[in-house]
This record gives sequence, C-alpha cells and structure tokens, in this order.
Amino acid sequence: MAERALRRGGAPVPVRSIGSEAGTAWAELDHGLVFGRPVPGAEPGAGRWTLRWRGAALMGIVNVTPDSFSDGNRFAGDPVAAVEAGLRHWAQGATFVDVGGESSRPGAEGVTESEELRRVVPVVAGLAEHHVRVSIDTVKPTVAREALAAGACLVNDIRGLVSPAMRATCAGAGVPAVVMHMQGEPRTMQRSPRYADVVTEVEQALLERARLALADGVPSVVLDPGIGFGKTVEHNLALVAATRRLAGHGIPVLVGGSRKHMIAALTAVDGEPPEPGHRLAGSLALHLYAAARGAALLRVHDVAEHRQALSVLSAIEAFERPAAGERHG
Repeated sequence: MAERALRRGGAPVPVRSIGSEAGTAWAELDHGLVFGRPVPGAEPGAGRWTLRWRGAALMGIVNVTPDSFSDGNRFAGDPVAAVEAGLRHWAQGATFVDVGGESSRPGAEGVTESEELRRVVPVVAGLAEHHVRVSIDTVKPTVAREALAAGACLVNDIRGLVSPAMRATCAGAGVPAVVMHMQGEPRTMQRSPRYADVVTEVEQALLERARLALADGVPSVVLDPGIGFGKTVEHNLALVAATRRLAGHGIPVLVGGSRKHMIAALTAVDGEPPEPGHRLAGSLALHLYAAARGAALLRVHDVAEHRQALSVLSAIEAFERPAAGERHG
C-alpha cells in the first residue's frame, strides 16, 4: 500500500490511473482511513479499525468563530446551535463533521489556546454523544488532544502536521490526520504567493509531510492541497485540475473549495463578486470536478446539496457505462 511505502521512507509512490482513464467510475473507487481505536462505522481487525467508503464522501463544516469568512458569528458563543448544525450535516449524509474554533481566512489573527478550547470542546462533546464522527480543525496540539478526548476522531491541521507535537498527539490517540498545504500563515498567506510549479511543489510537500506523519506513528493520512491557502486563483485552478494526479498516490485526497474567494473571482458580474452565501453553484462545480477525478473527501458548507449533486452525477455515469453486453433504453 502507498502508506506502507511512505512509512518505510520509500520512494514517492507511483501515480495510478483514476476514474475513466482506468475504466473505473469515480463513484466505485474504494477509500479508507485507519484508526487505532474504535470509531462509529469502522470495521475492527488486528488491533485497528478501518473506515471504508466509495466515491467522494462529505465533510460538513461547523465554524464556532466570530470571524470566519463564510459563516462567522453564526454559531459563536452558542454551542447548542453549533451541535444542531453538525447533526443536520450528519443526517444529510456527512461522513465527518469538521469543527473549528479559530478562523483561517486570509488576514485572520490567531486566538489563544484557552479561547479555542472554550469554543470547540462543548461542540465536539455534544456531537460525539450522538455518535457523530467529528474532525477537529486546529493547529494546536493541546486543542487537538482535548478535542480527541471529548470524542473527535480525526485531526484537520492546516499547517500539515509540521509540528512534531501534533504528530505525536495523533499517533498517541490513534487517529488519522488531514495534512494540508499552506504557503505562509493565514495572516499573510495571500499577500504574494509564488511557485515555480505549484502542482509539483504542493505534491512533493504533501508526500513528505505524509511520510513524516506515518513514520511517527499516525495511523493514516489524508492529503489536502489547500485551496485558497497561499495561492492565487490560477494556482487554485491548477491544483483542482491536478486532482487525478494528486489522488494517484493511493492516499485519500480532500478538496475544500466551498464558497471560497476563487469562486467569487471567477463568477463576478460587472466587477461585483457574489457573497459567500451565494457561491453554492460554483462550489458544486468545483467539487463535482474533483470528485470525478478521484477526490475521496469534499469539505463543504452545504451537505445536502452536494449529496444530491453527487448522486445525480453518479447515476448518469452509471447509465453511461452499462455492463458488458447490456444496453439501456
């Protein structure tokens, strides 16, 4: 397996064909994450638990911050409302609910550890009580550790597990991690992002960080190219277009373009970009493209709408690819 090769410090995993190039529909592609502890829906075996799914699964977003770019202040200071939002995501078909207590929008300032804990722990605990698979979106090892103790089962680290303490936290808790790429930090990342070859540089950085995480005992990883994190619109387009290549390493890939600036920039009318709440159509287009090219997870604000769109796309493609000798109509 790809993760075993990286764990041993082997050479980069060769790219495999994804989707139509390999004759396999994206909705039939198998994905999975390994855990070192029981997780709702995961299959036990040999001291570990494996969560499996096919096609693109959804990660529903619940921000409990006063300043997130899309839904800032919607749930800040109201853990009951935040839990209810997470439960709606779960009921609508989310595989994970991602809880974050520190904004990572461009220009955002950080928050203290104690404040972030105050925001996220009650929400994580409330969702876990309902057997929801919770992801904690944080860069702080202590916040991750407390959230995992409260019931989270996945760490989503926008700094890509560069911190040995974060890798140790995930390994010690037996939970996978999302390894994201970001150039710079949220406060300054969009001032002047530059790459010689954005796809190659992001790909190599992600594989190296995945190797470090697995070598340090993190049971499983997800690769996230970090749409909007230290990238221009052109960089983001190149990375989305390279989804098949990034997914070809045998490690699950997450794409998170929901309501982001690139959608506003690409769809402005007479110079007026749509507000975050009016970027659903663009989010669906971006995520359907990524799903059809092998993305394993889509991080979204609108779970029901994405589930519906993915179901329709899958049904159309299944009709287009009848079994050998079979004809529709």
